[in-house]
Amino acid sequence: MLKVFFSICIALSGLLFIASRVNARDDKLLLPIADVLNGPDAQKKLDSSIKFFFGNQPHPKIITNFQSDVTNLKTNAFNKTDQRACEWVFLSALLSLEKRAKQLGANAVVNIISYYRKVPMSSDTQYECHAGTLMAGVALKGDFVKIETP
Repeated sequence: MLKVFFSICIALSGLLFIASRVNARDDKLLLPIADVLNGPDAQKKLDSSIKFFFGNQPHPKIITNFQSDVTNLKTNAFNKTDQRACEWVFLSALLSLEKRAKQLGANAVVNIISYYRKVPMSSDTQYECHAGTLMAGVALKGDFVKIETP
């Protein structure tokens, strides 16, 4: 009986070790913003009346500053490539920024940076995504503004 108990304990310890290793994956990826913005999902879902400017990208003159805000989203990464999960959650983060911009009366979000775990990463061309076995996450921070329109 004691032998069976020890066998079960060893098996459970092995499973716990494996489970902790599976959940521990947190790969940092820097992916192209353009791949998402130019993709069919973004073309269908994003409202063209709200403009996005990443990092230090030049933008039209700001008429009104509203506020800064952060969006921090996760998505199910199960059975998806890291890139696909990251693209999906990045688009979701943009949709969240877009929704907030509309609530505030803004027509643009400027100075958008990646802000995963409150660590700023500014780029005009890339966003930061963290992918694990079960989840992928993107955090963005930006300033909601009204800009001059042509």
